[in-house]
Amino acid sequence: MEKFPRIVGELKGILERFMQALSCIDQCFIPDDTLERLPEPSIVGKAKVGGIDVNKPRMRHVAEAVLALSWRPGGFTASELAEQIVQANAEIQSGYSPRQAAYDLKKLRRKQIVERIGKTRHYQATPAGLKTIAALVVLREKVIRPLLASAQELQPSRGSQNATVLDRHYETMRAGMAGIFRELGVVA
Repeated sequence: MEKFPRIVGELKGILERFMQALSCIDQCFIPDDTLERLPEPSIVGKAKVGGIDVNKPRMRHVAEAVLALSWRPGGFTASELAEQIVQANAEIQSGYSPRQAAYDLKKLRRKQIVERIGKTRHYQATPAGLKTIAALVVLREKVIRPLLASAQELQPSRGSQNATVLDRHYETMRAGMAGIFRELGVVA
């Protein structure tokens, strides 16, 4: 019972940080020149760091992991970021290390997307940074990707030289689905 007030305080901090993260994600936006500035390299101290290209899988995974870890009131470390990325992406396995996470955090810090908490090795996403990366992830996954998929022409196949009954049924089904997609507005 003597630890109960401390536990309640920690839970309150988690809830407040989670609610702040949700409000930032809910009202996501990208400032005017951000899309042009993100890919540009930067200088951090004396080191030159690359830009942020969310079209690259690694940076996309980093952005998603920062969103996933943004609720933590004590922030997250480079090791925790690397662990989150590996856990969320089965294809990565052990190919993403805390050292790479530290470099990516340096890039995100330079763009004011994350900030270091005091003099610790813990980081947290800034409110503006959360809005920016949420907007970029939503824009890419929910707008650009479906638009590109729908822009693909459904070219009728030439068909096989010796079409079987199954081949004809498949072609009839494919043509019918193309009509349904056009009717629903899924395909341009």
